[in-house]
Amino acid sequence: MESVLPVWLLLIPAAGALVGALLPAAASRFWALLVSLATLAVAVAMACRFHYGGALMQFNFDGFALPQIGASFSLGIDAIALWLVLLTVLLTPLSVAASFQSIQDRAREYYAWMLLLLAAMLGVFVARDLLLFYVFFELTLIPMFFIIGVWGGPERRYAAGKFFLFTFAGSIFTLAGAIYLGLHAGTFDIRQIITFAQNDLTSTQRYWVLLALLAGFAVKVPLFPVHTWLPLAHTEAPTAGSVILAGVLLKLGTYGLLRLAVPIGMIEAASGVAFPHALRVIGILCVVGVIYAALVAWVQRDIKKLVAYSSVSHLGFCVLGLLALNMHGIEGSVLYMVNHGLSTGAMFLVVGMIYDRYHTREIDQLSGLARKMPILAFFFVLFSLSSIGLPGLNGFVSEFLTILGAFTSEHLGVWFGAFAAVGVILGALYMLHMVACVIFGPLKVPVLHEDNVTAVDESGPGDIGGREIGILLPLAIAVVWLGVYPSPVLRSMNGAVRSMQQPLLSAKHTTPAPRTMFVRASRHVHPASEAP
Repeated sequence: MESVLPVWLLLIPAAGALVGALLPAAASRFWALLVSLATLAVAVAMACRFHYGGALMQFNFDGFALPQIGASFSLGIDAIALWLVLLTVLLTPLSVAASFQSIQDRAREYYAWMLLLLAAMLGVFVARDLLLFYVFFELTLIPMFFIIGVWGGPERRYAAGKFFLFTFAGSIFTLAGAIYLGLHAGTFDIRQIITFAQNDLTSTQRYWVLLALLAGFAVKVPLFPVHTWLPLAHTEAPTAGSVILAGVLLKLGTYGLLRLAVPIGMIEAASGVAFPHALRVIGILCVVGVIYAALVAWVQRDIKKLVAYSSVSHLGFCVLGLLALNMHGIEGSVLYMVNHGLSTGAMFLVVGMIYDRYHTREIDQLSGLARKMPILAFFFVLFSLSSIGLPGLNGFVSEFLTILGAFTSEHLGVWFGAFAAVGVILGALYMLHMVACVIFGPLKVPVLHEDNVTAVDESGPGDIGGREIGILLPLAIAVVWLGVYPSPVLRSMNGAVRSMQQPLLSAKHTTPAPRTMFVRASRHVHPASEAP
């Protein structure tokens, strides 16, 4: 019975999208909310039945197979994927509910695409077959292309086309690498392919496969300098599109790096770390992206574009933690995926609520909103502080662990962690600057129906209502909970991370390396990294 739960996880939103496309527009929004909540219920059932701390895939389902090429419809989930699944099924119904007021035109098609996108994103996280993983990975492009291109802003068509071309072009190389691996290994089962790559491929073969995988996943993250499609896509997408894009779609790139690029191309059974020089180059790109995107965010006058550039900066931390290849870095990176999805998704929701009232996102036209919208101001400040990484909120734990992972990594080191920490300071500068301008100060909001005029408008839109509070409250609870008590999440993925690190641990036992004081000290910093 438990093995069919991943099938229901995909079938419910996929079938719901087909049915929703045939419903009247007025009913389609409530149908989409009902289907997304049903998908959430299935994911919660999986979480309740999950055996935490283990390394093996659970809820394994083996469907039809194609023995001629070694591919199959096989599904399963481990602790790392479970938290990303829970993030996805939490953000989707909130995004659907947030669209009730803003999406009035062609609502039936909009909600059908949202449900199809949900099924495709979940498919990436539960696929155990590399070819199936790639199919779902590419399938996510189609719904998001239409969501941006039809319901986005004035430059929506250009933004949708740029998003599609960038991500699809990179994915072509990933497809070539996947086919190469599958044909040489005789199977597309991800676990068997990882074992084959670590033990049987030559160094040259693994290097080119690594580049092929990086080509697709780096664009999806996105890493500097292939990030240029993201700010425009965020700015032009509708609110729900920005939430899903930042909260989940970008995590498909980091998840692909974690699930495939790291074990296949960065870890080898003989010596442990493969291609340390290549890892340092990628690490430098991460650090440059962290600092560069933070500086660009600092000078933005559009709130949504500022939050978009902050995503580029934050995800540099996430990938840097993966490159550290130690327990702190990898666990911190996975936690960063979840925390970034919560904080940045919430920020886009709050910005969307402001835009629905004043039809502007310009910092120069908004000021003192705390005087007129105290409830929205509370959530705005809370999620801003979460993005900054204030101790006690979720962003702090993941940022600390990824930087600590870089500090204690034998092939990265102190300088990578030090320069990444500069991004934390810059993040506080641009986020607090935005909060000071928009939330505090004298009240200034646009007067509706008058172009290029700003003034105090006492009779304009008021504070957020019950529906909008209900959308933001679950995210606020999650932000505080993961900031105060992240240990259960970290402990749950302990076994999966150790299984991925096994070749590294074996290599250290055979050829011991000198231990620095940072490595010795790290044993006492992160209790969740000890075996349960």
